[in-house]
This record gives sequence, structure tokens and C-alpha cells, in this order.
Amino acid sequence: MNNDKEKPTLLVVGAGGFIGGFIAAEGLRRGFDTYVAVRESTSRKYLTDPALKFVIIDYDNPDTMGTTLREGAPPKGRWDYIIYNLGATKCANFADFNRINYVYLRDFVGALEDEGMVPDKFLYMSSLSALGPYGEDGYTPADGNTVPRPNTRYGLSKIKAETFLHTRPDFPWVIFRPTGVYGPHEQDYLMMIKSIDSHFDFGVGYRKQLLTFIYVDDLVGAMFDAITSDNTIHKKYIISEPQAYTQKEFRTIVAEALGRKAVVPLKLPMWMVFIASAIAEKWAALSLKPSTLNRDKFKIMRQRNWTCNVDDAVADFGFRCDHPLRKGIDITVKAYLAEKQANKQKK
Repeated sequence: MNNDKEKPTLLVVGAGGFIGGFIAAEGLRRGFDTYVAVRESTSRKYLTDPALKFVIIDYDNPDTMGTTLREGAPPKGRWDYIIYNLGATKCANFADFNRINYVYLRDFVGALEDEGMVPDKFLYMSSLSALGPYGEDGYTPADGNTVPRPNTRYGLSKIKAETFLHTRPDFPWVIFRPTGVYGPHEQDYLMMIKSIDSHFDFGVGYRKQLLTFIYVDDLVGAMFDAITSDNTIHKKYIISEPQAYTQKEFRTIVAEALGRKAVVPLKLPMWMVFIASAIAEKWAALSLKPSTLNRDKFKIMRQRNWTCNVDDAVADFGFRCDHPLRKGIDITVKAYLAEKQANKQKK
């Protein structure tokens, strides 16, 4: 791949977000010459290591993308590996899902091909939501044979991006479909942790829901194991802790980590959640600010089965989960409490 004196090169696209900062840090830790692709306006809060090399990309201007990549490339003219982590999980305008999650990928891959900069391996971060609901009656785990039937605009944009990669048989893509990712700095699960810290746990629906999770370090470790494996090109992998949890089990684990003995579980009926989602979505459209709660999110919350089979990832690149939920939540809660204490001291 490379001689002993030359580091393998890595480009992390979409490096400014929660997961992206962990990818960049792991790239440096594993000895990669690590580049991070961000917008001019992207926060660099988690990209402070001076060893990182920045490539500033305007994703809305595909005409300049090839030039930008060429000018920012390593001396050899291309990166050995690219992890494409760019994407939107919530948008004020649902049309933005297609633009950000599909069009940006299409234009980026096209620029790589036009400039002769195709890497040895290109890992695309999709989502378990690309599959849509599955096994709702018998709680059958999703696996590599599960037929995608996305029912959200987010999921549709992800499967559209996956399908685009499928049309390029000479492009060395690998697709990850992670379940819910959590860890320090993540915001959606942080809302649930804050709620439990306030002695309330809000659940939706009265039928049992089985949830799956993946701690950010386990996901990122899997990325690097996959891109450096000889067995992964043109394959799709579900990435998750193999075990599923009920909302009660999740609540108990978080409450114990927080030291909260009294937490009141509140179950909201689906009709009430739908009304709240529709109102929040309308307000987001008017204010031009994305809302965590919307009709897309309602469909995700309504889904009862998120169980997963990760045997393909185990077989092809030795995937393992070193942070089962209790261990990962302990780390996440400690980070949350430390930040909470720091904010108190600032006041």
C-alpha cells in the first residue's frame, strides 16, 4: 500500500460534526496523514489538533470542487482513503435532505473521478434508517438481506445516495448503515439524558420497542478496520451493538449512571406525538431552523423494531463492540456532568 516511510493518507469529509471529530482524531492516532474537508463556516471546535490539514469545500458549487480537491490533495495527487461522513439528519426544509445527502455526494464522487483522484477505498456513512421499518411483527433483526423500504425523507435520501454508488462498479465504495450513534458531544441522546437527569423519561407508544445503539468509538474503529480490510469493497454493513434494549432498560442504565433513583416514566400516545411533530415541523419551516421533532422523526419513533444482525461485519473485518450500552453511557454521562459543572462555574 505505502512504503514504511510514507504515511497512508486519509480525507474525512464532513469532519466538523459529532462523529467527524472522532474520525479525525482516530486517523491521527492510527498514523494516517489526516486531512479534514469542511465548509468555511464549519465549527472547528473538535478539530484543534495542529496535525490536521484542512480542505475548505463549497459543496453548493460543484464547478469549483475539482479544483479545490486538486489543490488540497497530498503530494501524490490523491488520498489513499476517504471517509465520507457528510450528511444532514434534520432539516427545516425537507428538500435539503436530497441536496445535502444525495446531490453533494454525487458531485463529490464526480469531481474525484474527473480529476483522477479515486481513492483505494471510499467509505460512505449511510444509516439504518435507509432500510425503513422491518420485522415489526416478530422483531426480526435487520441483516444484509433486508430489503430497504425507507418511509422518511431522510431515509429516502440515504438510499438514493447508496443507489448512486451502486451505479459505479469501478468506484471502490463501502457502505455503513449504523444504528443510533451516541457518545460525548452528541445532541439527540443528550436530550434524553437531560430529561432523565430531571427525573422524567418520555417514551412514545404503548407497544414494546426494541432499540439498538452504537458507541461512537466502536463505530469509528469499525470504519478504519473496514477501509484497511481486503474484504469490504462493494459491500454494505450494519453497525450496531448486537444487543437490543427496551426503553425501560435504557432509562435504568442512564439513571444509574446519573445517580438518579427516582425517574418518572411518561408514555405519550402516538397521536399526541404526531400532532406535536407536525406543529414543530411547521414552526421549523417558518423560522428556517431545523427541529429535532418533525414528521420524519415521528416515523422513526413509531418504529418498534431496531434489532440488528452484524455477522457480516464480524466476518469481513472483525467488527467488535467494546462499549456495550452501560459502559458507553457511563462515559457519556461523565462528559455531560463535567460540562454541566463547568457551565455552573462560569455563571
